[in-house]
Amino acid sequence: MATRRLGAKKIRVLPGFRLTLGFTLFYLGLIVLIPLAAVFWKTSELTWPEFWHVITMPQALASYRLTFGASFLAALVNAVFGLIVAWVLVRYNFFGKKIVDALVDLPFALPTAVAGITLAILYSHNGWIGQLLEPLGIKVANTRIGVFVALTFIGLPFIVRTVQPVLEDLDPELEEAAASLGANRWQIFWRVIFPMISPALLTGFALAFARALGEYGSVIFIAGNAKITPMLIMDELDQFNYAKGTALAVVMLVVSFVLLLTINVLQWWTNRYNTTSLA
Repeated sequence: MATRRLGAKKIRVLPGFRLTLGFTLFYLGLIVLIPLAAVFWKTSELTWPEFWHVITMPQALASYRLTFGASFLAALVNAVFGLIVAWVLVRYNFFGKKIVDALVDLPFALPTAVAGITLAILYSHNGWIGQLLEPLGIKVANTRIGVFVALTFIGLPFIVRTVQPVLEDLDPELEEAAASLGANRWQIFWRVIFPMISPALLTGFALAFARALGEYGSVIFIAGNAKITPMLIMDELDQFNYAKGTALAVVMLVVSFVLLLTINVLQWWTNRYNTTSLA
């Protein structure tokens, strides 16, 4: 409990609202707002025609398609399989469950550069997985498929750790009641379980998608010539073209914000719809 009563007076663990709010705004401004403002300020050195030329050059457009397309597909795949992993971890007890549960967090703990090198080795033409795919005509390393694999790897924990607590709190009696009324497994999932977990699933999807958009370390080693936008930004910065690099960063920032805002609104609507339905 954050507060307790002593007679008629409340004793608070943390300082007052004004002090804590001031510290919160200061910290967010220092860590988030000032760096973002610096990006826009550096970009303002470009005129509007120059800015438009930078963000619409062929290399930039190709990087947008690859970045947003691969990030969306990776988050979508993780939404499906991450839900299955979370379901297995919550509903079943099996030998090695704690090990599997710990492996889910491996992309969090593993340095992205190490992950990229490992994936590149595994999916190279003579790697453990790559040599099995090569006879089938499937090449992963140094292709767009490699970008998708890397983004899928780093995004899985966001889905699992977001959905898992909701599944743990889900009362199994709701499923039993639906089954007693004659509902089959698919009806129970789509009409009972899915509406309950959909807000958390959307949140995990948004987190995985946002994480994939800004990924660099694990992609650079397996992407080859397939450049995502963060790699293009780094190329501009390496050439000391800071204004051009920040211009590309502004595009990523604005589009990411719009997409995340859309997903959050959809999540709010879904949560409100579920609350209304239960009422």
